[in-house]
Amino acid sequence: MTLNRWMRVTVAAAGIAVVAAALALPARNVRGAGAPSMATSMTRAADLRVALNNLLTEHAALAASATAGALAGRTAQFRAAAAALDANSDDVIRAIGGVYGEEAARAFGPLWKKHIGFVVDYTTGLAAKDRAKQERAVSDLLGYTQELGAFLSSATKSLPAAAVADLVKMHILTLKDVIDAQASGVPGREFAALRKAYGHMGMIAEPLAGAISKQFPSRYAGGTDGEAVGLRVALNTLLTEHVYLAARATGAALGGRQVEFRAAAAALDANSDDITRAVASVYGEDAGRAFGPLWKKHIGFVVDYTTGLAAKDRTKQQRAVSDLLGYTQELGAFLSSATKSLPAAAVADLVKMHILTLKDVIDAQAAGNTPRVYTELRRAMGHMGMVADPLAEAIVKQFPERFSR
Repeated sequence: MTLNRWMRVTVAAAGIAVVAAALALPARNVRGAGAPSMATSMTRAADLRVALNNLLTEHAALAASATAGALAGRTAQFRAAAAALDANSDDVIRAIGGVYGEEAARAFGPLWKKHIGFVVDYTTGLAAKDRAKQERAVSDLLGYTQELGAFLSSATKSLPAAAVADLVKMHILTLKDVIDAQASGVPGREFAALRKAYGHMGMIAEPLAGAISKQFPSRYAGGTDGEAVGLRVALNTLLTEHVYLAARATGAALGGRQVEFRAAAAALDANSDDITRAVASVYGEDAGRAFGPLWKKHIGFVVDYTTGLAAKDRTKQQRAVSDLLGYTQELGAFLSSATKSLPAAAVADLVKMHILTLKDVIDAQAAGNTPRVYTELRRAMGHMGMVADPLAEAIVKQFPERFSR
């Protein structure tokens, strides 16, 4: 199985404002005219696809957090997640404005946010056991897919409206599956549906990025669908999902919701297995067997820190932080040795930032500062591109014959 095919299968089953703003930047001078093609994941077209992918996957995650809060009666969670979802929507709108201009952004904004209102209608209908309200919301959402399909088809001049509508319909249906699972009170079912909904968003980002890059080739040079770009997108998706699932697990643990904690931890473990398979697909099964326990080691330290916070055990918290900071050196050394080019200290610093941004999320959860939880969560998820991007590029440069398209 090729890496790009592996990415599609895994992802389908499975600073944001800064990347949104990057959509409006001029194209990189990746290589001169007539120069031979070189394998790279770092073209402007690739930046576009990664930015859209990260914004859309974050949209799905925050929507799920908002509906979970609403259905469980956790009003503070619902309000904070909804505010973060609105901020994400503003970034999506700015991304469209960065490509098509302010007038297009003004038209797109209310249209994009419209479907979030319908999702709220469906959720409140479920909570009230109001079948008529649920059915009306589903009808509104399905009708909405045609509106968004028509808008994006008109903007790109190449995407068929029906094809876009079908992709948006799948987003609606996968998110509906998450909400239905939340209403059923079966956390394991919720997280299985959530990983599917999260992974599907890349199926919208890819054709949209491809259409835009072909529409404006001087601004978005390079392809959006090659093996190198596929690897970069896969790593971004898996690593941002890792942060989100970790935060869901720690939030449940600190809230005393043990069944939810176990389900989130199981989903996080499945995500870790996908990351391990990604490493093994590049470096072989032996490397995968070495990487798997090393990667999961830091999750154990995060659990230690969380339980230390819950017990107000300062010594346990400090030991966990020390273990996590020491771990950054181990992972840095592993990835440096594997890639032959990434400096161990640089990788360690990036992993340290992952640890510290996730710690900020957990600290906010323990303090009961729900708005800060979601502010820090967006920051922690956004940071993972700083790990995924250089790792993907190092792998591409290491194996250029495997990433030549």
